[in-house]
Amino acid sequence: MESKTKFSIWYVVAAIWGVLLLQDFIAAQYRPRTVPYSQFLTALRADKVSEVVISQGRIAGKMKITEDNEEKEIRFVTVRVDPDLSDELSKHNVVFRGQEENTFLRDLFSWVFPIFVFFGIWYLMMRKMSPGAGMMSFGKNRAKVYAEKEVPTRFEDVAGADEAKEELQEIVEYLSNPSRLQNLGGRMPKGVLLVGPPGTGKTLIARAVAGEAGVPFFTISGSEFVEMFVGVGAARVRELFSQAREKAPCIIFIDELDAIGKARGGITLGGHDEREQTLNQLLVEMDGFDPRGGVVILAATNRPETLDPALLRPGRFDRQVLVDRPDVNGREAILKIHSKKVKLSERVDLKVIAQKTSGFSGADLANLVNEAALLAARKNRQAVEMEDLSEAVDRTIAGLEKKNRVINPKEKEIVATHETGHALVAAFTPGVDKVSKISIIPRGLAALGYTQQLPTEDRYLMTRQELLGKIDVLLGGRMAEEITYGDVSTGAHNDLQRATDIARAMVSEYGMGTTLGLSTYPKRSPMFLTQQQAPIMGHEYSESTAAKLDEEVKSIIGERAQHVRSLLSEKRGILDTVTRELLKTEVLEADAFYKLIEA
Repeated sequence: MESKTKFSIWYVVAAIWGVLLLQDFIAAQYRPRTVPYSQFLTALRADKVSEVVISQGRIAGKMKITEDNEEKEIRFVTVRVDPDLSDELSKHNVVFRGQEENTFLRDLFSWVFPIFVFFGIWYLMMRKMSPGAGMMSFGKNRAKVYAEKEVPTRFEDVAGADEAKEELQEIVEYLSNPSRLQNLGGRMPKGVLLVGPPGTGKTLIARAVAGEAGVPFFTISGSEFVEMFVGVGAARVRELFSQAREKAPCIIFIDELDAIGKARGGITLGGHDEREQTLNQLLVEMDGFDPRGGVVILAATNRPETLDPALLRPGRFDRQVLVDRPDVNGREAILKIHSKKVKLSERVDLKVIAQKTSGFSGADLANLVNEAALLAARKNRQAVEMEDLSEAVDRTIAGLEKKNRVINPKEKEIVATHETGHALVAAFTPGVDKVSKISIIPRGLAALGYTQQLPTEDRYLMTRQELLGKIDVLLGGRMAEEITYGDVSTGAHNDLQRATDIARAMVSEYGMGTTLGLSTYPKRSPMFLTQQQAPIMGHEYSESTAAKLDEEVKSIIGERAQHVRSLLSEKRGILDTVTRELLKTEVLEADAFYKLIEA
């Protein structure tokens, strides 16, 4: 293996010191001889001084001296002494000499010290801008390298992503036995891109690939390539790939690839854009990278639509593996993995918890198990009970329970009526998820109550009638207030927003409207990010179309509001009964709720 000498600032210091010593040695050979002033006066009186150069405190010139019975001429320098004093000393045959003031320390502090101060300030600034980096290390990559024995993660530690594991099993087999594929004349993809929502385990799967293959694992975030200095990111890319070639077979994993891989072509300020230079270097390295060298490049992103097309073409990241949110079976498997280190009660049913957590990612489920353990420890339990897990689900969905928040009786009654309206519409609307719990205990920052619905299965398609049923449930709270009190409150703000979003999606995205036909007019937004996580980009349709869209959304909301009003008016007795019971207990579980409406 070829060894590389790494640059260090101490090499520069040693070289400068060596040059100074050599210069001093050479200068000493031609330096004038320093003589006492008394010797100069003696030579002067003996007519042995041939020439002098007089300055304010020094005398330099040529004089003859006798050494080894031989007279020769030398260059000399001496320090002047007060003339009156020198005459008096000469009368008494005293050898005397002048001495100049030593200005070494003064020169040191006036020249060298400011240089070191400036050097120190610059060093600290670089450390602040690049924490953990050493001096003169801008171009060094920040990748964390794990040896084959330092990656304990295996595929068995990854749950809820069976399809992704099957796709990546080929890479494991290739790294373990590359000749098997090469003998057939095939080649592995140079790069594999893991795409999916945040928290679904993309990084975990990449580590599992390295652990299964038993090869070194280079991991680095895309943001760690880019610095304020132009060319630093490109230098780090070159250094990373150079190290990977030396460690082959190995895996390079670049997390958050969109930090450096965004599509080019935008207007940049200045002659160069650091991010684009880094991306260009990455493209060049992947083009020149020989897959037969046993190096596989993995990357992860939750915004694949923003990546430059040059990254996604065949020969670079030519395979995309979707790591999506797990289904109910996947969530149960993930819960089992994360609960291995947690002492669970025998009464815990993880399948029920998996049904309650539709839409949760792997990271959400890991946090859920940890929250349940914290709740059990707070209550001094010996094991985590089902109640702790259910409370953790409620806390994750609705926020922290605010038992100490004081609500006046009138507001509490309105909240109870509101939540009962949601529950009754859900109970009497076909195709809607069943009610699991009703609560009027405040949670989070704004939620004064909530109605929890438990889906029986994961759904990937929804009919128009089912979407209308969702809108009905959301409008149930507002209509219950209107029927009971003849007035409405601000508590339905979030419900109305969600109902409007569903109605708008029906018209603009799903082609379920009546006036706009089968055309779609979706808003552009990142693929795997929610509207809350990423800003909505503009629309690409005319103002007249937007007006028609708004009118149809308004029409759908109005029709469903009238339907819900009629339903709750018909069930007014049940509405009042459930509301009174909810005010007494504050929480109604599913069994108690359905007993009340069946009575």
